Amino acid sequence: MITPALPLAHQRTASADASITAWALAARGGDAAAVERFVRALHRDVIRYVAHLCADPQAVDDLAQDTFLRALGSLHRFEGRSSARTWLLAIARRAVADSIRYTAVRPRTADLPEWEPAAELAQPRGLPGFDDGVALRELLAALPDERREAFVLTQLLGLPYAEAAALCGCPVGTVRSRVARARATLLAQLTEAEEPASRPAPALAAA
Repeated sequence: MITPALPLAHQRTASADASITAWALAARGGDAAAVERFVRALHRDVIRYVAHLCADPQAVDDLAQDTFLRALGSLHRFEGRSSARTWLLAIARRAVADSIRYTAVRPRTADLPEWEPAAELAQPRGLPGFDDGVALRELLAALPDERREAFVLTQLLGLPYAEAAALCGCPVGTVRSRVARARATLLAQLTEAEEPASRPAPALAAA
């Protein structure tokens, strides 16, 4: 049986993941240059993932740093059975969970001028309306946590559904369902946001 060719984007992701995993394995052996390449290659993905999991925008940088500190301290246990990216995002997920579990929650004022560029970096491609001034961060924040995570992993970070399912600890079909529902919700919100601008103003009743 002939295996169908992977889409070009998936081929590129798989190729990049292979390189990153090779760097992680080399870093495990003490290659300082490989450590730098590994961190540089995945820093943006960790920031984007943590940003959408964390309720506190001001904690994102600290959580990303914590993720890499944990990862570098655990590299000796990384054997390459999964991609290094999936392995690192699993560490990021635990870092956020630990932060939520052990950090006292208190109201904090988000520094929006600094936070908006980070949110813009996480905007997906291929969804109509996101380039029309709609705040993706606010739309994603309204999604249930599980759907938001599945959407971010597969649509923003480009993880294959199988790897996202392993990371989330659920079947592949569940991830597909969560992503489909998230996309439907986001598109419905976009449509609703655009309707008032395109809808004609109601005529004034005669006095």
